[in-house]
Amino acid sequence: MADENASPSQPDTGASVYSEPPPEKKYSPADRRKRRRNLVILIAGVVVVVAGLLVWRYLSSYESTDDAQADVHLYPVSARVSGYVIRVNVNDNQWVNKGDVLVEIDPTDYQVALAQAQANLANAEATARSLNITVPITSVNTVSQLQFTASGIEDARAAVSAAEKQLVAAHQQVEAAQANDVKAQDDLRRYKLLVDRHEVSAQIYDQAVASARSSTANVAAAQASESAAQQFVQQAQSRVAQAAANHAYAQTGPQQVSSTKARVQAAIADVQQKRALVQQAELNLQYTKIIGPVAGSINKTVVVGLNVESGQQLLTVVPLDEVWVTANFKETQLKHMQVGQKADIHVDSSGRTLHGHVDSIAGATGPLFSLLPPENATGNYVKIVQRVPVKIVLEPGENRDRRLRPGMNVVPDVYLR
Repeated sequence: MADENASPSQPDTGASVYSEPPPEKKYSPADRRKRRRNLVILIAGVVVVVAGLLVWRYLSSYESTDDAQADVHLYPVSARVSGYVIRVNVNDNQWVNKGDVLVEIDPTDYQVALAQAQANLANAEATARSLNITVPITSVNTVSQLQFTASGIEDARAAVSAAEKQLVAAHQQVEAAQANDVKAQDDLRRYKLLVDRHEVSAQIYDQAVASARSSTANVAAAQASESAAQQFVQQAQSRVAQAAANHAYAQTGPQQVSSTKARVQAAIADVQQKRALVQQAELNLQYTKIIGPVAGSINKTVVVGLNVESGQQLLTVVPLDEVWVTANFKETQLKHMQVGQKADIHVDSSGRTLHGHVDSIAGATGPLFSLLPPENATGNYVKIVQRVPVKIVLEPGENRDRRLRPGMNVVPDVYLR
């Protein structure tokens, strides 16, 4: 009994440790099939959900469109001068480099025009040099002429004064000769009366006659001298007027110098004009050789023997190294699209995939750039999803074989993440 009473106070740990496990629940074959079916359905559901998430994440990570083409700037090559085409150095679809001579126009006319312009320039330069020499000579002559004409006026006035004095002296001589002649004539009359009465000799009378004739001649000579003196006075006065006119003309010397300087300026301007004509003639001669503006493939419409006009297009250069892609995405596809995002371009013609990135997004939808943009302010409006051009440029070296040509269809994928 003691053992029976002691056993409850101390738990029997050994019995709990080594107790037998509960019996397993047994399933029927139908239950096991059902459990397996539920497990497969659960796993399949998880796989479908995960795959859907992955597909959704992949499909939402990029935007794609088949409304895309390769594009490039075409470079039209035109003639800058008119003339006869003597040589075409390229063929259709030939590759040319920048600076290559593509077409040559007959340069003979332009060589002659250049020679004529150079001759005109030499003539104008010679004229300008001669006028530059004339300016200082004219200035010196003007000063000397002013001094000479001023002294000429003084000399002429002095000559007038001297001539007037000579005229006064000649007049006095006339008066003296006339007085002597009056006395001689009176003496002749008295001697005539005396000789008639034989109171004096004939010899004395003859002397009186000679003296009277001499006095008359002296009067005539004195009057002639007076007339000459008057002419001298008039000549001296005319010389004063001439000297005054010369001095007035000499005073226009500064204006003559200014006029000469103006002619020099006109000659210099003419030289500059002729030099510009020479430069234009040189340019026209250079323009007879038409060179390629960029490297690219050629599409030509010119042949040897064609007479071309200035501005007439002769060739078109297609720079295949500068090709890009213009993708017209729907406006709903631009929500997360940004400049710089990577892009894969699938080329329809070759099946290749090229790599690039978004360069820019157009500032307006495509229809707004058309000749007749749509007008939505009408009663029959139907909403249409618009497309916006997106420029995608290729990464360097992607089109090194130049197989991507402008106008080809491509399918770009722009990765948004």
